[in-house]
This record gives sequence, C-alpha cells and structure tokens, in this order.
Amino acid sequence: MPRQDEQKPLPARATYPPPQPEGLSPALMRNIQTLQERRSAADRDASMQERVAEAITRFTGSMTFVCLHVVLFGFWSLVNSGLLPILPKWDESFVILGTSASVEAIFLSTFVLISQNRMAAAADKRADLDLHISLLAEHEVTKLVAMVSAITEHLGIETEADPEVGELRQDVAPDAVLDEIERNGGS
Repeated sequence: MPRQDEQKPLPARATYPPPQPEGLSPALMRNIQTLQERRSAADRDASMQERVAEAITRFTGSMTFVCLHVVLFGFWSLVNSGLLPILPKWDESFVILGTSASVEAIFLSTFVLISQNRMAAAADKRADLDLHISLLAEHEVTKLVAMVSAITEHLGIETEADPEVGELRQDVAPDAVLDEIERNGGS
C-alpha cells in the first residue's frame, strides 16, 4: 500500500507544438518579431521633429502630393496666362509661382535630408549588428573547424580539406582585415 507522501505520477499528455507558418522556423519568427519590436521602439523614441519630418517626407513622396501640385500649378498657370478667365490674373509673370516653388523645394529637401539622416543612423546600427554577428559566426566556425580537425586527426581520417585546415583554424582579426582594405584603397 503506497504511503500518503508518495503520489502517483500523472499520466503523460501529448503535447503539440504551436502551428508555424509554412517555411518559417521558430528562430526565424523570433528574429522577425524582435526586428519589428526594435523598429517600433525606434519609431516611439523618435523626436517630434523627426516624426514631423518623416510625415512630411512620406506625404511629399506620394502621388496625392503630385496630383495636388498638378491641380494647383495647372490652375495657377491657366488663370494667370488668361486661358481660364474665371478669376483676374494675379501673377502674370509667374514670379510668385516660381518663388513659392523654390521656397517649397528648399523646405522639402530639408525634410528629406532629416529623414535620410535618421534612416542612415538606423542603417549604421544594423551594419554594426551585421558585422558583430559575422565576426561571432566566424569565430564560432573557426572553433568548430579546430574541433573537427582534432577529431579527424585523432581518428586518423584524411580529408580533401586537410591542406586548408591550418588556414581555417586561424581566427580572423577584424582590425587587420580593415587595415589591409584601407591600404589597398578599398572603402
């Protein structure tokens, strides 16, 4: 007869993994979610000035903006050239239109540059992350090559890669690679 402090094990229940989208591994889904969260955080952390510049840039890069300008400039041109006599001419020489368009271009180019600076900063962060991951992967692969090489040597197995193993076992020094690229005029 079992004692009171001993409990019967619960029957095993079948567990099923959550459904995954076709072709995407859980690690890939986790990475996608992490990237989305990072981008959302970056958007939340953007200053009011950056958000305004981004919104203006997004609008000015739309077909709505183009259509608005076609209508506005077309109307202005038709009225001031006398082809649409519903209103009196107010800018027969089109100086006001030219000046307005020039001022608008100055401001729009500034907003675009602000947005590009923000995008460049994000791209720099991603490039740094890519470099870090690549260096980490290179280091890990180098260690794996050393381990597999030691195993093949211990077992006395010869492979086609044996002549290259010595070179593959060496860790890559990123500063040396960058120095060599700079010496050879690369960017």
